[in-house]
Amino acid sequence: MDRSFQLEANVVDIFKRKVTPARLTVSDGFISSIEPTLSDPYPTYLIPGFVDSHVHIESSMLVPSEFAKAAVCHGTVATVSDPHEIGNVLGVEGVEFMLENAKSVPFKFCFGAPACVPATTFETSGATIRAEEVEQLLADERIGYLSEVMDFPAVLRRDADIMRKINAAKANNKIADGHAPGLRGKDATDYLAAGISTDHECYTKAEALDKIAAGCHVAIREGSAARNFEALHSLIDEFPNQTMLCSDDKHPDELIQGHINQLVQRTVAAGMDLFNALQVACVNPVALYNLPVGQLRVGDPADFIEVADLQKFSVLRTFIDGNLVAENGVSRIDTAPASPVNRFHCQPRLAREFSVEAKSNSMNVIKVLDGQLITKKMITQPSVIDCKAQADPARDILKIAVVNRYGPATPAVAFVNGFGFAEGAIASSVAHDSHNIIAVGDNDEALTTAINVIIQNNGGLSLVDNRHESPIELALPLPVAGLMSLNSADEVAAQYTQLDQRIKLMGSNLRSPFMTLSFMALLVIPEIKLSDQGLFDGNKFETLELFN
Repeated sequence: MDRSFQLEANVVDIFKRKVTPARLTVSDGFISSIEPTLSDPYPTYLIPGFVDSHVHIESSMLVPSEFAKAAVCHGTVATVSDPHEIGNVLGVEGVEFMLENAKSVPFKFCFGAPACVPATTFETSGATIRAEEVEQLLADERIGYLSEVMDFPAVLRRDADIMRKINAAKANNKIADGHAPGLRGKDATDYLAAGISTDHECYTKAEALDKIAAGCHVAIREGSAARNFEALHSLIDEFPNQTMLCSDDKHPDELIQGHINQLVQRTVAAGMDLFNALQVACVNPVALYNLPVGQLRVGDPADFIEVADLQKFSVLRTFIDGNLVAENGVSRIDTAPASPVNRFHCQPRLAREFSVEAKSNSMNVIKVLDGQLITKKMITQPSVIDCKAQADPARDILKIAVVNRYGPATPAVAFVNGFGFAEGAIASSVAHDSHNIIAVGDNDEALTTAINVIIQNNGGLSLVDNRHESPIELALPLPVAGLMSLNSADEVAAQYTQLDQRIKLMGSNLRSPFMTLSFMALLVIPEIKLSDQGLFDGNKFETLELFN
């Protein structure tokens, strides 16, 4: 469709909080007029496009151009995108890859300057983004904000390096995003007072209320692993000016099913005010981050969607700058060519490297909480054979290992409760935030095989199913930084779904086992995690011994 055209539909004005049958005229990609008509209500509605207020494109396992192709089908026209996943692998080079690939498609990405690469000093990443590089990125007009400031202890003590980054955002009139799971009261107030504007890590309403009281804009997260919508959605009517919606991490199988449109549908179904629901999904991120995204007003860029109703929000057409980018669930964005970038320096491992000497009768175990990024510390007695601590599937205690992908090092090995499967292993080079290889299994041989498949492919996901006479091995290669495929969303989703279904057949009851696995090395989220350097206490922000 030409970028100059007319549409007749019911136009939803979020600012005036009304719906009016009207004729909308688009001229050269901008809305030139909205004229009320005397018609009865039209069968369809026009609303501003949806915005994901915090997402890591890399977690979709798609490069930005392929992510955009999938997202527009659900009415998403823009994202506030934190590229710190690829930043931890490749540094500024990784951020540049995202920027270059993103500009090949008609979609409004707002990328941030990664604030914490590496996220902590207790893990090995592939790169470091220094304060001076953050300053240079923030001075770049292609960078829209300082992405999540994860090292909240450094902020609370006003560490000079982290404050230099926050102050650089202020100097460039750009937002500094927050990341402070569980922070309450005075600590939350002090953290935000340093110059932080947002947080997407609230998992209780009480925590969100503390942060909102201190002036925070809370992004209500519902992703593939962390799901906080049920706990927080009532904030939308209570604080419509200080809430937004985000996915944070969205795996490909779920992205092809829906995006922010699903959260808007759930918000309205939960009894929230329609205009509040649309404000947090369409307006608030645009205002906060100063995004160049139209809001369905005269003079705005023609960024809007046509939906069948205001209950299910079934997206019929999506327009960006007057371009028809999706229609009836089919993307009109062309595939953009891209070449993989990566950093992978790791040799195949041997099963004996994952053997663990039992040093006492008391062992610290990572306890997984389904639908949450936080974990709990579980203390239990190890199962021991020949002085070696073993996985014990009968108690749902499996072995977990992290292998440094950036150079030669001894694997870190511990134990985890909650994955629920037996007779096999899974592994991934998607392991927030440093993206070393992480694996869980019930025996060392399967663990080793799954890890070596990742090494062979220079990144990806893998699974070993030993329940059959001939073991089944599956893999999803991710050649871009060990995080993303160059294939389409449908192709990657099909491969991912095969892995997901297989691990559930092996006994896992987790909603998203591979996504959950990817967060078991995320040290900045309490309570206990595993990095390539060993167990870590996320409450005390210090290393933790496996045996007590």
